[in-house]
Amino acid sequence: MNERIAPEPAPRNADAKPDSCRQEAGVFVPVVDRGRCEGKAACVAVCPVGVFRIDLLSPALKSELPAFARFRAWIHGNRQAFAVYSGRCEACGLCVEECPEEAIVLVRKDSN
Repeated sequence: MNERIAPEPAPRNADAKPDSCRQEAGVFVPVVDRGRCEGKAACVAVCPVGVFRIDLLSPALKSELPAFARFRAWIHGNRQAFAVYSGRCEACGLCVEECPEEAIVLVRKDSN
């Protein structure tokens, strides 16, 4: 399990959500590319529904990364974004737009 290093995000006021949040929660989920994320927390700052949190990579997740990605993670303190509340996602795309590493994509959740 990841060591928690940042406070849990809370959903923001529903009235503050951008017009681009047009999907029902849970239709799309954000997927973070572990090889690219540097844990800069732009996604945490912009997400209107509190999907993300910054945590430390677990040894198991680090071991799955290629050598350069492990080095990059180490340089950035092994901090990365995790979509711990992905079921809240309303597909506004702000996290995708704001991520400086382009490490986030939105994927339609399977209906199965």
